Amino acid sequence: MLLLGTATQVGRPDGVHAEPVRPVEMISTLWQWATVEAAYAPPAGSAAAIPGTAVGGGTAGAARAFTIPVALRLDPLTATLLTIITCIGLVVAVYSIGYMHHDPGYPRFFAVFSLFVFSMSMLVAASNFLIVYVFWEAVGACSYLLIGFWFTKPEAARAAKKAFLVNRVGDFGLAIATFLLWMTYGTLDFHDTLSADGTILPGILGQTRLADPGGIVGGAIGTAICLCLLLAACGKSAQLPLHVWLPDAMEGPTPASALIHAATMVTAGIYLVARSAPLFMACPDALTAVSIVGATTALVAALIATVQNDLKRVLAYSTISQLGYMFASLGTGTLLGFTAAIFHLVTHAFFKALLFLGAGSVMHSMGNVIDMRRFGGLRRIMPVTAATFLVGAVALAGVAPFSGFFSKDEILASLHAKGWPDAHGEHHDAAPSSHAKRGRSSFSPVHFAPGATTAGEKELRPLFNTPETFRVLFWMALVTAGLTAFYTFRAVFMTFTGPTRVPDEAGHHAHESPPVMAVPLMILAVPSAVAGWWLFSTQWLSHFLSATPSFTAPSVAATAAPHAFHMDLAIQGSLAAAIGIVIAAIGHLGRRSDGPQMERFLGPLQTLFANRFYIDQLYAGLIVRPLEGLAVVAALFDRYVIDGLVNSVAHLPLALGGLVRRLQGGLLQRYALAGVMGVLTIVLALAWRLRG
Repeated sequence: MLLLGTATQVGRPDGVHAEPVRPVEMISTLWQWATVEAAYAPPAGSAAAIPGTAVGGGTAGAARAFTIPVALRLDPLTATLLTIITCIGLVVAVYSIGYMHHDPGYPRFFAVFSLFVFSMSMLVAASNFLIVYVFWEAVGACSYLLIGFWFTKPEAARAAKKAFLVNRVGDFGLAIATFLLWMTYGTLDFHDTLSADGTILPGILGQTRLADPGGIVGGAIGTAICLCLLLAACGKSAQLPLHVWLPDAMEGPTPASALIHAATMVTAGIYLVARSAPLFMACPDALTAVSIVGATTALVAALIATVQNDLKRVLAYSTISQLGYMFASLGTGTLLGFTAAIFHLVTHAFFKALLFLGAGSVMHSMGNVIDMRRFGGLRRIMPVTAATFLVGAVALAGVAPFSGFFSKDEILASLHAKGWPDAHGEHHDAAPSSHAKRGRSSFSPVHFAPGATTAGEKELRPLFNTPETFRVLFWMALVTAGLTAFYTFRAVFMTFTGPTRVPDEAGHHAHESPPVMAVPLMILAVPSAVAGWWLFSTQWLSHFLSATPSFTAPSVAATAAPHAFHMDLAIQGSLAAAIGIVIAAIGHLGRRSDGPQMERFLGPLQTLFANRFYIDQLYAGLIVRPLEGLAVVAALFDRYVIDGLVNSVAHLPLALGGLVRRLQGGLLQRYALAGVMGVLTIVLALAWRLRG
């Protein structure tokens, strides 16, 4: 209902009866969490104040109150993500009824599962950076509890701790960004608010600030904020260099993995960057860093996935790679790039949830064995799982006309447009769409001066935001598309083709999963097959998302271009996918899956990929081992120095007490001798005194 209500306000896509796109948001303030009067006085001339408005309840540049309302927002971006979170969460919950049926932790699983979905829903619905941070941490806590659900297994406990610690690094970035945002803008609210006297209090992403050319801070401060936000996004969305936790997260129950990878935790980073689009647009180099990190992560994760034999790990590295695709698209800084990233997030949620639940179905039937070298030909035993898994595989590989094909094509188009702007010039010169018209007339689009924070500052040229950079990123994305098709169909061929082979752990009970697990697979197969085509052909999602307030900022709206299908890019992407599938078929189709096949051609690269580019070993050598050594030194210092001093002080009264205790032996002779000696001592002392 929230999605339909928001869609009604946005209006229909471009066409004969198209309505002008305008920013759509609804804010509901539940209560005031904190208020600290006169908490901060902004420096004169800072961007914390917008001319003609009051900030924090006072005039521009005056001391302001620190107020944190618990406010929820509904806009197209929030509505889209809420729909994905709740729909995927519902399907996974139904699947979990069958998967977790015999587990003694059944009630605990659903308690944490529900808290996870709630936390992610609140994260995308919050309208304040501090509330986002609260539920950012709540999502991390829930992931820790789900990854370590079977905490009696040492591997699960280690994976949970690893995920928790790695994400703390990213969370530190969000904490620093939150402080910088408050010090820079004097508020943490996304939206504009009204003071008691009716004056506008501009939010960081409110329409008042976005409409002002100097409203968004660039330069060193703006770049620092954006890089801290990017660090936070890299932690939650498992991007280089903070990606190492996600593959190990497979130690949790498969439904939890499906929820993490498809609809909750890993999408939080994508949401944060998309929501903060105007901030990144003011800092072109930070924006390009998003694309560089994303494209590099996509390629590295895809290479690692090509040699993995654990079915769930293949899908885990696939998630990292596909999230990299989304980051690469976000970093283009165009309306197409932002909407394409969310488009791919939507389609990816469907087919990645399908693939993970399909892997869980295989694991359930194979006696918890997930090593693809130990089974094969399962299409004969598990026809429903095989058919639905194939649908998810072709969608992930980007085969037309399945969902992944259309969202991948949009991402390639956004990168290509930045790398070869002249080749896309005809699109910008053509009649603009409704949101492009709005960006040119209503908003008077402003191209932020890179590095400028206030008027009159020297304009700096971006270092990395150049066509040459995006040409390299485009080719990296295209190679990744071929690798995606290869490792996806390698998993399909190793698992479902060839002679029927079942591990001993499955016994004689290998069979198709029960209906409570099979039906969710069939439900997810439908949007995995057709959602991308429908959303692309109707232009509904791109038009809907363009009404998100962050995307109606002049710097974003000015990049709008008419909807187009790029046949040349579609052919290139399809050709890359076809090559990957053919190579996978040559190496794995119908063959036994327990011996080396395509891997033997990689030579030393196979070792490099299998060891994940030695990134974990690098962290162990540079961070873990030195910290362990420091911990040993600290423990020895504590034991022998600190404890030694404390114990010495404690032993002093014991020693003195021991001496006194010797005088109280209970023998009358000693007491008499002591008395005589005392009297003699006194007499001698008095005699000495009288003599003197």
